[in-house]
Amino acid sequence: MTITLKTGADIAALRIAGRLASEVLDMLTPHVRPGITTEALDKLAHDYIVDVQQAIPAPLNYTPPGYIPYPKSICTSVNDVICHGIPDGRALKNGDIVNIDVTVIKDGWHGDTSRMFVVGEGSIAAKRLCAFTYEAMWKGIAKVKPGAYLGDIGHAIQTFAENAGFSVVREFCGHGIGQVFHEEPQVLHYGRPGTLVQLQPGMVFTIEPMINAGRREMREHNDGWTIKTKDRSLSAQWEHTLVVTETGYEVFTLSEGSPALPAFISSTKT
Repeated sequence: MTITLKTGADIAALRIAGRLASEVLDMLTPHVRPGITTEALDKLAHDYIVDVQQAIPAPLNYTPPGYIPYPKSICTSVNDVICHGIPDGRALKNGDIVNIDVTVIKDGWHGDTSRMFVVGEGSIAAKRLCAFTYEAMWKGIAKVKPGAYLGDIGHAIQTFAENAGFSVVREFCGHGIGQVFHEEPQVLHYGRPGTLVQLQPGMVFTIEPMINAGRREMREHNDGWTIKTKDRSLSAQWEHTLVVTETGYEVFTLSEGSPALPAFISSTKT
């Protein structure tokens, strides 16, 4: 496993890319309402990234080994879709939940983030899943500091989610990121404390837990990308990109419209 430690100049560039990715979600927020299609959200995001931010939507035509090219500029995962939902012509309905996952490339550097949205009036159960998944992500982020282990992050997320009655998807994970979209290390959202890679300053990676209301098992849709819960239960995901600092962490994917921090988090930098 080769993990690239980022320099001060690298981190400055990643900080910009991360903020831009978050600002795409800020821009989309007022448009996420009943009646809009995920395809329309994709076009809004694409035009904003390309024309306003002068950046590149990383998912468009992205082709990892074993996959067909991804056809859109963002991922929109609705209700029982765990991840990689492809925007299409179906309109969002009152009560739907949707994850919007944005990755931009600015000056060669990637910024990767996602948020959950409740469309109109969501159910108590749906809102609870989205809220707990957000806190689960931050439980993992709070473990990041030099000398800690990737297993500490996964354990914090897993125990928090499972204690709330939810399950953690295991087939997908966070990842290192920089000038490459997906690089080492892999960041599991389950695990045991004190295991896997030890964290060092300069490591940059995403934490992006996928939490299901029902069982953790998944099924693949026939479009080559979309992943759904096997039992058709709701699934939620949040994602931030961060760097390990000398004393803790700094989250890159924040902007004015980012959701409020959980009560147990005092700062986005430590």
